[in-house]
Amino acid sequence: MAQVNVKPLADRVLVEPALAEQKTAGGIIIPDTAKEKPQKGSVVAVGSGKKDEPMTVKVGDQVLYGKYAGTEINVDGKDYLIMRESDILAVI
Repeated sequence: MAQVNVKPLADRVLVEPALAEQKTAGGIIIPDTAKEKPQKGSVVAVGSGKKDEPMTVKVGDQVLYGKYAGTEINVDGKDYLIMRESDILAVI
């Protein structure tokens, strides 16, 4: 996992999305235009939390998040999502 020069604030989390599926289970190759946005990824950086709400996820956790959760950002040529911890649905 690469070190990122972004420090999320408060209850924000920086997530590196998993790669989109290239093939179906039956072996059909999916074109770029038809690929679903991944809804899982790994936590790259976490904020310090709010005063009365400590952070429950940590760097390295694999997480599931909502389809439209977070804001896409690009850091050093890599795409990431920055979202509130409450947008994370589960740790897997």
